[in-house]
Amino acid sequence: MAKTIAQKSLLSRIPTWGYVLGVLVLLALWTVGKYNGLIGLEGAVNNGWAQVETEYQRRADLVPQLVSTVEGVADFEQSTLLAVTEARTNWLNVDADPSATVDDQIVASQTFDSAFSKLLVSVEAYPTITATESFITLQAQLEGTENRISVSRMDYNTAVTAYNVAIKRIPTNFIASIFGFESHTLFESAEGSELAPDVNFDY
Repeated sequence: MAKTIAQKSLLSRIPTWGYVLGVLVLLALWTVGKYNGLIGLEGAVNNGWAQVETEYQRRADLVPQLVSTVEGVADFEQSTLLAVTEARTNWLNVDADPSATVDDQIVASQTFDSAFSKLLVSVEAYPTITATESFITLQAQLEGTENRISVSRMDYNTAVTAYNVAIKRIPTNFIASIFGFESHTLFESAEGSELAPDVNFDY
């Protein structure tokens, strides 16, 4: 009983500004915690996108080899080769442009996906190409690259989803609004294209 009275007496001596200061300190700590949490989630998004870029770069590096392998075939669709070459160049240009947004890069990637898929489908009609040793070696690299692209895009989307949900939840959304955290775009495959082109040329 005496201890309770002593505690009440001690609390009664704390000035009003002391309570206000305590609340402000707790609020500041909470804000810092939420802010750091959002920074971590956004870092995961940026890291995920960097991995997507890495895998697309790997594909871009393989395209010249693929084109040189098939361009010697007399009746091969030259328009298909031109389309994939232009799509590759466009993606490289957008990726290298410091003013380009992730949305711009996604659009360029989708165009690259579509042209690349069409080229792979066209190649299937030429067993004289797919039977060559050089193409068989290239095929293994293409399969691995497309699988890595698929995985990296899924990982990126997972990170984006976690981040986008976090900045919309109450009360974290207030912190996100104050510090300018904005939602990121999910990587969705272009309409009519597969998430990862089929590069299985078994005959």
